[in-house]
Amino acid sequence: MSETEPHVLYDKRDGIAYVTLNRPDKRNAFSPEMLVRLCDIWRDVADDRDIRVALVTGAGDQAFSSGGDLGTTIPLMMRTRPPAGEWEERFASDRKQLYRAILRGAAFFKPVVAAINGHALAGGAEFILATDIRVMSSEATIGVTEVRRGLIAGGGSLVRLARQVPWAMAMELALVGEPVSAQQALAMGLVNRVVPADQVVTVAEELARRISLGAPLALAKSKEAMVRSNGLPLDDAFAIEAQCTKDNAASDDAKEGPRAFMQKRPPVFTGR
Repeated sequence: MSETEPHVLYDKRDGIAYVTLNRPDKRNAFSPEMLVRLCDIWRDVADDRDIRVALVTGAGDQAFSSGGDLGTTIPLMMRTRPPAGEWEERFASDRKQLYRAILRGAAFFKPVVAAINGHALAGGAEFILATDIRVMSSEATIGVTEVRRGLIAGGGSLVRLARQVPWAMAMELALVGEPVSAQQALAMGLVNRVVPADQVVTVAEELARRISLGAPLALAKSKEAMVRSNGLPLDDAFAIEAQCTKDNAASDDAKEGPRAFMQKRPPVFTGR
């Protein structure tokens, strides 16, 4: 990677937002620049009506991300050194950007697909847990390793883990702090697919393409209902589902879908 290249690459094509963590020489560790750029990107993803799904991956073949950069980001988070330069100043002005960058408490409900091209450790694993569909390299590992550094996985993992995998496995991941193989991650339901390293992005992109065929609002409302109702009593959960269903039914796309089916043509969804 050239020193002039941004720490995150961002492209939009055919309804898919492509987000690539771009510090392969640093195992795609979260730098202040990367985190600030990610916050800007997620705002654009949320606001752009043409984007139906996001695909996030890491540059290179060694790491999705090794988490927070121990030389820059972590000292700034811990306030053990002052910021230096534009990106550090922007990050230090609002340290909660770390959480927004890795989608902790994301304010939008567009689907996010992860192409786990290499090891996902610490904050990198936490980022993965915030995504919806995950394709993992057979050579990669996932590890919530913070306790081995005297830290805790406070980027969402301590809440998400037990909602995504069985309790005992969640506790082992959080407390032992050792990475698990792709095969172990698949067996516990932490990822959707395990494929050879050279197929990770291709398979993830195909899944994102298939998601993008859905109506934008229907996709977002489906995810919203599942996320917001998770863990609630059934009556409360059904109320959220009913409201999301009502919101979607009022859309033009909800009329276009059945009409296109009856007319034997592909639907033209607009997100309205």
